[in-house]
Amino acid sequence: MLNNHYIEKLLGLKDIIVTKIENDPDALHIYCELPRRTHHCPHCHQKTDKVHDYRFQVFKDAPAFGLNTLFHYRKRRYTCNHCNKRFYEKNTFLPRYFRMSTRLVQYVIDRMRSTHSMTDIAKHCNLSITTIFRLFKFIDYTNTSLPRVLSIDEFKGNAGRKYQGILTDPVNKKVLDILPGREHHILSDYFRRFKNRDKVAYFVMDMWQPYRDIAETYFKNATIVIDKYHWIRQITWAFDRVRKQEQKKFYKTRRKYFKRSRHLLLKRRRFLTDEQVDQVSVMLDTSSRLRTAYLLKEKFYDFVDAPDKDTALKRLKEWYVFVATQNEPEFITCMNTIINWQKYILNSFTCPYTNGYTEGVNNKIKVLKRNAYGMRNFNRFKNRILHMMS
Repeated sequence: MLNNHYIEKLLGLKDIIVTKIENDPDALHIYCELPRRTHHCPHCHQKTDKVHDYRFQVFKDAPAFGLNTLFHYRKRRYTCNHCNKRFYEKNTFLPRYFRMSTRLVQYVIDRMRSTHSMTDIAKHCNLSITTIFRLFKFIDYTNTSLPRVLSIDEFKGNAGRKYQGILTDPVNKKVLDILPGREHHILSDYFRRFKNRDKVAYFVMDMWQPYRDIAETYFKNATIVIDKYHWIRQITWAFDRVRKQEQKKFYKTRRKYFKRSRHLLLKRRRFLTDEQVDQVSVMLDTSSRLRTAYLLKEKFYDFVDAPDKDTALKRLKEWYVFVATQNEPEFITCMNTIINWQKYILNSFTCPYTNGYTEGVNNKIKVLKRNAYGMRNFNRFKNRILHMMS
């Protein structure tokens, strides 16, 4: 008999007596039982230790040593001397009617916090995908209040709609909720039910019109802020469109060179090495339009580096004049976008919060979605994300 303190500690099951262990290529078989002890009859509550019979029950446990684990549990049925009631002995590792241990259930729920697909988790735990779904349906998250700083964004989930919305608390690094879409009516129905909307001090978003409409309607006390990444990339896109248009005029070898060296053109000039500055200068000499676009890009970064809101507004107006005098179509379009969102862009110079945490969560969601080859059920997708980030 293998009953000893070390095996009990290794298995993590209290008072268990291991009688035999067998290995096969696919699984670890552990034969066990509990020590005989006095029980209270569930019917008359009298004490008894009289054993009626033994029965074997096979149940699954969490994988161990790279193998599936199966316990062959020899469980007793006791009989009461007073009322003849027969009942099974009590244990702490196997709920009634279950064919898997409590530890395996906890292990599955914990694995759901990773970005592995449910199919991978099912294979790893020697369970069916249906069992994984059944266990996970009891996991549910509901958001009941809004934080002082609210960040909103969207990601391409394709669960019912093309885009799903995500709400986070960037201060406490917490995902609050996942919305089925980013449309105005969905956002309106969601935020209308909260009573503490007036406590939201900052509303951080990207340049999506329904977000602005919702913020102005439901968060009148909040400072509405456009995340820096989203308005800075407008200038990057404008410059890159000019670069693509100009390189089409070049012969094949030079066109490939410009495409491969785009990171040098997009990189801020003050971060370039002397050698890289020479490379950029040679590229800009090939196109006067590209050189103009490069100057507009660098001038815009003077505005980005402004130390405060007043200085930022002054530099932004200077950039508007510079763009107007150059009359570059791609940058005129960019300037109009900046003007349309100017009030909320300038707020980012006084707000210390960004959508950085939210974008990080979105990247993790993309990994989950890629591993699972997409997820159709929105509620399951939502709870999986909230469980993963909790």
